[in-house]
Amino acid sequence: MMRTRPLKVALLGCGVVGSEVARIMTTHADDLTARIGAPVELAGVAVRRPSKVREGIDPALVTTDATALVKRGDIDVVVEVIGGIEPARTLITTAFEHGASVVSANKALIAQDGAALHATAVQHGRDLYYEAAVAGAIPLIRPLRESLAGDKVNRVLGIVNGTTNFILDKMDTTGAGYQEALDEATALGYAEADPTADVEGFDAAAKAAILAGIAFHTRVRLDDVYREGMTEVTASDFASAKRMGCTIKLLAICERAADGGSVTARVHPAMIPLSHPLASVREAYNAVFVEAEAAGQLMFYGPGAGGAPTASAVLGDLVAVCRNKLGESTGPGDSAYTQLPVSSMGEVVTRYHISLDVADKPGVLAQVATVFAEHGVSIDTVRQTVKDGEASLVVVTHRAPDAALSGTVEALRNLDTVRGVASIMRVEGE
Repeated sequence: MMRTRPLKVALLGCGVVGSEVARIMTTHADDLTARIGAPVELAGVAVRRPSKVREGIDPALVTTDATALVKRGDIDVVVEVIGGIEPARTLITTAFEHGASVVSANKALIAQDGAALHATAVQHGRDLYYEAAVAGAIPLIRPLRESLAGDKVNRVLGIVNGTTNFILDKMDTTGAGYQEALDEATALGYAEADPTADVEGFDAAAKAAILAGIAFHTRVRLDDVYREGMTEVTASDFASAKRMGCTIKLLAICERAADGGSVTARVHPAMIPLSHPLASVREAYNAVFVEAEAAGQLMFYGPGAGGAPTASAVLGDLVAVCRNKLGESTGPGDSAYTQLPVSSMGEVVTRYHISLDVADKPGVLAQVATVFAEHGVSIDTVRQTVKDGEASLVVVTHRAPDAALSGTVEALRNLDTVRGVASIMRVEGE
């Protein structure tokens, strides 16, 4: 039986994503009513600049007092798309305390304080959903949290930032340098005026923390994620990658240790074989590769940002939360029963691609090989070139602990015959 009294929704933020949420709620009102079992009503919109014209939104709904809006008591669901830590954290907590469930797209907040927010939601019998916090429109959190709940996920490997993927794709396909590719991304609206959060890996690290926590049922905070940006990737790195049959992507990698006793989460640029599904992800698209014991290998692909795609994920959560509200129930919450420790980057086992500028004289290769051997790192391939009196060595290692590889690089820097380390990059996806 259809309920006639509407479920009331408060929208915090009405920028690119928030305006799309409001638009879809209006244009798809009949469909949403049919899917939920009750009408949904936009009851208020909290913004910073009330004078701005917002097409399709009744000005009477607009307020600058977000706190008063979430405290009203008649709000069923709060949709938070303002981002950042504060005031979002306080507003979400206040919403729970005053009877509302919450749908959020706030990756930074969930990565930093997700456990505390979930605890508050449980305390007050409310839902906290955040599909839109990771990979935009791509259904990813719900499959990990629900569809794979009976399986054991061992690895999540993905491209979760569209800006960096656009930049690296342009460098790969056109030969552009980093700055040139960044300028194009900015002109097209993919990169912010200050792209630091994207290109230095902060955005991807927050998403990695969320994915690792859900996939491995353990507490993974943003501070647990090793982070390395992609601003130092050069055209020569792509040339080396192509010689290996690889390309370069900024990857978020979440892994369960082989013995199952710990997990790791990291973000860094890496070479991946062209045969890997992630190598073909172009432009500003996102894709995440999940490896589970029973399900095997799964790949989730689609637009990872933008107003409409992100709003799609928000509305999906809104429907689920409203259905729970009508059924007087809550959906899956935080699951951290394993309480696995998060290992440091030094314990991660990886491969390396190392390019060295060396002296052009006999015995250099032997000296370099000795350093690798002394640190317990096995060499897979070596390529030596001499051009215009300048010599270089490119060494690709077998898998070894990252700490051993890092120690090797430091020792190489101290060799008289090594004039410089031109580039260092991990090799993944094999």
